[in-house]
Amino acid sequence: MTEPLHVTETRTAYDTVAADYARLLEDELARSPLDRALLGHFTELVDLEGGGAVVDVGCGPGRITGHLKTLGLDVSGVDLSPGMVAEALRRHPHITFNTGSLAALDLADASVAGVVAWYSVIHTPPALLPEVFSELHRVIRPNGLLLLAFQAGGFSVRHEQAYGHAVTFEAHRHDPDRVTGQLADAGFRVTVRTERAAQDYEKTPQAFLLARRVRLP
Repeated sequence: MTEPLHVTETRTAYDTVAADYARLLEDELARSPLDRALLGHFTELVDLEGGGAVVDVGCGPGRITGHLKTLGLDVSGVDLSPGMVAEALRRHPHITFNTGSLAALDLADASVAGVVAWYSVIHTPPALLPEVFSELHRVIRPNGLLLLAFQAGGFSVRHEQAYGHAVTFEAHRHDPDRVTGQLADAGFRVTVRTERAAQDYEKTPQAFLLARRVRLP
């Protein structure tokens, strides 16, 4: 089966920018108290409910994965880009990272306590998000957690350059209301919804959704 163009473009782009992306964003979390608070909240909920494996999907160079590890979670990472996985392994050799796709994870049904998808769905076209959410629902245990972060806005942008490199890919600024509805259709219930205005170099608001796997879709 032919791979969708958006998947090929995304992998190629992130392979190209991997080293510079990792270097430029390595201190980003230290400047983002809201991000740390949300990740901490997610971690405490996992701990309160007995712990278990957590997966950072679309983990990039592992900056969020590494942070979750320092918080005590049993966490691993998955990314579409082999270049990003190589950066993650170099920076966090004590964590397991694998190459894989959001839409087809190499994980057993109901096998993880939670999934973090930190800006991981921004390259998935809005019409294909239900497929991704269905796959995440499959791997999360009943009452398990999903934490999403994404750029909001309800429109798409075509990029020809990023992180100092000529690349071609599309980024989607998803509509939080639509995403909330798609999550509900997939069998999740959103329990926390946070949005903040763009700051510094950002051009759009940022959205964060915490959801529970509550039923079969």
